[in-house]
Amino acid sequence: MAMTEWQIIGQLLVQKGLITISGLKKALEEQEEHGGLLGTILIKLGLIDEEKLYKVLTEQFGTKYVKLHNMKILHTTIEQIPAKFATHYKLIPIDYRDNTITVAMSNPLDIHTLDDLRLLLKKEIKTVLASESDIVDAIKKYYGVGADTIEKITPESSRGKIASIQLQVTEDIVKSAEDASIIKFVNQILLEAFRDRATDIHIEPYENELNIRYRIDGVLYDTKIPPNIKNFQSAIISRIKIMANLDIAERRLPQDGRIKIRIAEDEVDLRVSIVPTPFGEAVVIRLLSGNIFYGLEKLGLLKKDLLIFEELIKSPHGIIFVTGPTGSGKTTTLYAALNKINNKEKKILTIEDPIEYQIKGITQIQVHPKIGLSFSAGLRTMLRHDPDIMMVGEVRDYETAEITIRVALTGHLVFSTLHTNDAAGGVTRLIDMGVEPFLAASSVVAFIAQRLVRVICSKCKTRIKPNSEALKELEVKPKDASKVEIYEGKGCDACKHTGYKGRTAIYEILVITEPIRELILNRSSSVRIKKMAVSLGMRTLRQDGWNKVKLGITSPSEVIRVTQEEEAVE
Repeated sequence: MAMTEWQIIGQLLVQKGLITISGLKKALEEQEEHGGLLGTILIKLGLIDEEKLYKVLTEQFGTKYVKLHNMKILHTTIEQIPAKFATHYKLIPIDYRDNTITVAMSNPLDIHTLDDLRLLLKKEIKTVLASESDIVDAIKKYYGVGADTIEKITPESSRGKIASIQLQVTEDIVKSAEDASIIKFVNQILLEAFRDRATDIHIEPYENELNIRYRIDGVLYDTKIPPNIKNFQSAIISRIKIMANLDIAERRLPQDGRIKIRIAEDEVDLRVSIVPTPFGEAVVIRLLSGNIFYGLEKLGLLKKDLLIFEELIKSPHGIIFVTGPTGSGKTTTLYAALNKINNKEKKILTIEDPIEYQIKGITQIQVHPKIGLSFSAGLRTMLRHDPDIMMVGEVRDYETAEITIRVALTGHLVFSTLHTNDAAGGVTRLIDMGVEPFLAASSVVAFIAQRLVRVICSKCKTRIKPNSEALKELEVKPKDASKVEIYEGKGCDACKHTGYKGRTAIYEILVITEPIRELILNRSSSVRIKKMAVSLGMRTLRQDGWNKVKLGITSPSEVIRVTQEEEAVE
């Protein structure tokens, strides 16, 4: 559509009172500087609601407006237009019958594009109107991430076929990995993962296919990718190896590497792990954004627990253990605690594996077992640096536990982590390692267990009727069920139809008071210790989770999912 026609539409919007003259002028200036469709610019600048704009456009264009996310498009329709055409012209086929393809476009009067399509496809083309953002999302959904890139480098003869490529010569691998299109495809995968808030990318080879999955809010989701991506498996893996400075000729042994990339204003640290499988190498990429750094107040601690936590980290000496399985957010909690007490009057040292975030004013040491720098060896060295506060990434064995306790007993505050199911389990874990009960009782200040629960999407949050289990957990009688307000997410575009967007933590804080200390000295079981702690006012993981259900933060099913191993403590 010519510029003058867009100006006519702009004037029409002004006449209808949907935008102001100054708003139109601002949008036209933006269009002149950066290009693009006026309608898209108006929406981007927040000058008009999408629904209102497209209602006017349908009248002006004399065509139908469709919402693509509500639509299911048949595969036989999608395959009528190649991915490279769909991406280049920003359109998507939605129907095919009687040699006529109906395509959704954000500019259905673009005569040049329609003529090109008729000439290239040798079919009749009909148009409907759809928003540009809807079209871009639909292209990713139906063609897959980077489909146009893969299509451009796939020979016509091999399209639709799975070819097994085994590159034996280093030069060939380098050449294929450095192909501009492969570089572009890998970048598209990384960019898409970052935009989807993924924490991990899993690239998994099988006999006849290559899968790519993203972990978002702790759950793995399949990513739509072109079906012939298996053809480029070796080249993709080689490209990732080159980015991570790994040996591209080595395909029989596991390798670990690191990549630093910039996406807009964000610096993203990528941790790459590669392992051999019978069908090629599998890759897992962990994404760590330097901008994702939480303050203590934003971790999800309820007011009472936040006050307890803030008092604990003011302790002059002793150990604070954060416990939980891998991926439960322990390191994030420790970083938030260190950041809270970090000032110029204190010397803070950490030893970690790996260093996930760099904190200004704190000296951080990376474990390197191959050259003898283990947690225990690093701890001994750290003591000679006159620290006030120390963080040990994880206590894994007796030697590390023994030195950590000795450090705490000599007047240092130490933060560390343990892999246990609950806070009371931290006591028995130390004793199982060989730590004497009197040392554990005298050195540990608190055990803090945590889990991550998904937060209900604010866009599709819906009140639900509580079932019998929810009423029991909330200690509500069935007759009072109507008074209980609990929610779940229905699923929408904003949360990719999961019902959740983002995560928060649930906590269980076991402070080592005198009654608990006596139980530890008597080698009591973790069950007895937990019962005592609850009688003294400790809130369990599940109880904290249900409090967040009451507050409308998370759903009952999510709390049950992450605390399923916990039994109610009477």
